[in-house]
Amino acid sequence: MNNLIWFRNDLRIQDNSSIVEAMKGSNVMGFYCFESLFFEIDAFGFKRTEKYRAQFLIETVQQLKQELEKLNIPLFVYQGNSADYLPNLIQEHNIDTIFLQKEWTRDEQVLLNNVKNNVDHTINFHEVYDQFLFHPDDIPYDDFNTIPDVFTNFRKKCEANAKVRPITTIPTQMPSTNFKATETKIPTLGDLGLANFSTHTNTAFPFKGGELEALKRIQSYFWDTKKLGFYKKTRNGLIGTDYSSKLSAWLANGSISPRTIYWEVKKFEKEIVKNQDTYWLIFELIWRDYFKYVSLKYQDMIFRLGGILNSTYNPKTIKIYKQNWINGSTKEPFVNANMKELSKTGWMSNRGRQNVASYWSKELEQDWRIGAAYFESMLIDFDVHSNWGNWMYISGVGNDPRNRKFNSKAQAERYDAAGKYQRLWLQESLF
Repeated sequence: MNNLIWFRNDLRIQDNSSIVEAMKGSNVMGFYCFESLFFEIDAFGFKRTEKYRAQFLIETVQQLKQELEKLNIPLFVYQGNSADYLPNLIQEHNIDTIFLQKEWTRDEQVLLNNVKNNVDHTINFHEVYDQFLFHPDDIPYDDFNTIPDVFTNFRKKCEANAKVRPITTIPTQMPSTNFKATETKIPTLGDLGLANFSTHTNTAFPFKGGELEALKRIQSYFWDTKKLGFYKKTRNGLIGTDYSSKLSAWLANGSISPRTIYWEVKKFEKEIVKNQDTYWLIFELIWRDYFKYVSLKYQDMIFRLGGILNSTYNPKTIKIYKQNWINGSTKEPFVNANMKELSKTGWMSNRGRQNVASYWSKELEQDWRIGAAYFESMLIDFDVHSNWGNWMYISGVGNDPRNRKFNSKAQAERYDAAGKYQRLWLQESLF
């Protein structure tokens, strides 16, 4: 059997069901494409993947290629459209089965269908849900349409009735290496139409992409510093690398699985301490799951102006508001500091994200989708489900039953009372 693994948002070796299943065949090869679709200008005028996430992705694919080589699996990397490369690879190497992580959002479906329309119908596509903490087959709901619209209801029922699966392990028997890897090239930022940059001195996310880097971060945050034991107390921080786990970027492109993190937390609870802080990291993983289930339930509604509530949402369209918000030159210093951090580093704290999103959609009353699209462009840890789900939530067209509005001044006084964070990003921009 000749098998091909089509990597998308599962860029890891450990706990990867597609690799485990594919290695049951005699010959295995990997495929990854830097899809043109994700580097185009979107409907709101933003490049869908900017330099920060692109660099993180390049580093991730470089590391994936090296780790796959240790398993005798060559990785063929391309830039452009999968449909222009996969059919030829399948034919040239007599591929029987394609293993891939199941995706359901709009663009991922388009890319998959384009490939399916260009290959022999006898090719078997083996798709698996591999991005969840609670696997879809294990949650206590008969179908996705019965997923509750309030997170707390979902969380409590899953915690009571669903188990987290053990992580999958790679077979000890390596596949043979009959595939001669044509030397394919991992693109540079320049190849992707993006500018080179140096990591900002004050960034809270100075980390590199790749599975080994994710594991290194777990080692540091959990075991070396034991910061996990204080996570809930520090998670609303604004400055530095250790106020939160920072695992979201590796989770987003699948270079680590939520199950791996979960079982490492459980090990920490057994060996070091079990408290509200350790639980809270699992709590956040469940939130991540929830937004994926929301998008499974509502599909493309997560991209619509009225959101999943199909609300009447009448935004004002004031161009100067958009520029001021992006540039960090609004009337609110706390909002400005967060927006400047994002533009200079590709990162923003959870506290910051809630505030700038609320300010954009509820204070300025602008189209929330513009904000969501800007985040998609800029964030290193962009995840389609979490990003659009959170923006709907904050903007009053999603899963927040209370439809809250953030008071930026009060938030600044509470979380940046001495103004240290605001000075860090606002003073710097004066020079």
